Amino acid sequence: MNILYDDNMPYAPEYFSHLGEAQSFSAGHISDIALANCEALLVRSTTKVDGKLLQKAPKLRYVATATAGFNHLSLDALEAANIHWYAAGGCNARAVAEYIFAALFVLAEQQHFVLENKRLAIVGAGNVGKALIAFAEALDMSLIVYDPPRAQIDPSFHSASFDEVLKADIISLHVPLVKAGPYPTEHMFNADVLAALSSEQILINACRGEVLDNKALLSAMRKDKEGMPTVVLDCWENEPTVDTELLPYLAFATAHIAGHSLEGKAKGTDMVYQDLCRFLALAPNHVLDDFLPSFDWPSELAKQSKTEHDLGHDDLSAQAIITAAIKSMYDIANDDSYFRLYMAKSPSFSKIRRDYPVRREWPAATIAIKHKSAASTLKKLGFRLANDSK
Repeated sequence: MNILYDDNMPYAPEYFSHLGEAQSFSAGHISDIALANCEALLVRSTTKVDGKLLQKAPKLRYVATATAGFNHLSLDALEAANIHWYAAGGCNARAVAEYIFAALFVLAEQQHFVLENKRLAIVGAGNVGKALIAFAEALDMSLIVYDPPRAQIDPSFHSASFDEVLKADIISLHVPLVKAGPYPTEHMFNADVLAALSSEQILINACRGEVLDNKALLSAMRKDKEGMPTVVLDCWENEPTVDTELLPYLAFATAHIAGHSLEGKAKGTDMVYQDLCRFLALAPNHVLDDFLPSFDWPSELAKQSKTEHDLGHDDLSAQAIITAAIKSMYDIANDDSYFRLYMAKSPSFSKIRRDYPVRREWPAATIAIKHKSAASTLKKLGFRLANDSK
């Protein structure tokens, strides 16, 4: 089988080489010759697979995206051509949930609030929403979960009302982009909805940019920034041509990288590999653990990691300890600063995403904590504890 895979798929050569002739391509640079002979096309969200591309690939039998979202795949065109397609749903759910809470712990530190006292509204109870629910429960936060489409097909699930969402302290968006039907999500947070929010709230978009009307947000911020919520944007309308005029009004701004952990991206590759093996009726030769490296603390943190990150002091609250542990793995302020700097110089959105540095998920780390309450919560969040007998 002739396989083309995006060169931004971690471990793709190791995974796919035994399934046939596997060749890489850079997003936006697939040659017509390569497409003419391609039987399996493996992409990420930066490659649009539509009727125009399919016309150049007469031998194509299989298309997969190593991403949870699949708006870049023209499903009608694929199904009309009788081409099997697959999306790695849930591959980066944990990474996105970690990003959300990394932002919330830093905001709590800056604004001096306790997360346990906040009500979190999760808009969309899919893979990411479920990961967020688990984290929120580990922190004893009050939860509001809004997902009417799920409630229609799952009798065991009860969706909160949208009015309840708008009264939450923190609103985190995790829905697909839906433009039609009974529950459209395009501009779900439009000018009228934004006007119903207050400065006491936090609004985070890490799903699809078009779910939050960016023009309406900018207009509202310009009119009354002090009366608007604290806003965190990872996803933007019109990516990669985003409205940088929003930057001064945002608490944190990043380049659609919430799900870009090493594990999240590598799991996408693994899920595509497993599905392709099923499609070919072949037994898989690899699993993800074959390739993930052991975690090494960054050099500036290595000393602290051996002395319990200075997190064992009795005078620190559990939240302060958890915040320090999370920031030692990932500090969202660094991504925010980098994004603002490089977007000010040039429209570098795609390049920032492509060159994003390695970020590991919390379960990769083993950490020693003396504070029993903080240790218990960190374990629930996925951290491995040194000398943990359970």
